[in-house]
Amino acid sequence: MTTPASAPETVHVHTLRVCCDGAGDIRGGAGYKAAALGHPRVWLEIDERGYVDCGYCDKRFVIDGTPPDSDTGKPGH
Repeated sequence: MTTPASAPETVHVHTLRVCCDGAGDIRGGAGYKAAALGHPRVWLEIDERGYVDCGYCDKRFVIDGTPPDSDTGKPGH
């Protein structure tokens, strides 16, 4: 039996629909857009598992109240 690898970054959110552009933590400055260093913006939907992973950067979005590494957790439980 293998243990699933943890996501590189986990973000706790309050909504079931989230967006990711891979540049949320990249600092910007005058005349410089941080999103240019990330990936195309994608919209993701958290399902009954309670989390969703971005296909580009593997960032995991977890609905509050759900353990981040649970494959069986449901939102709000």
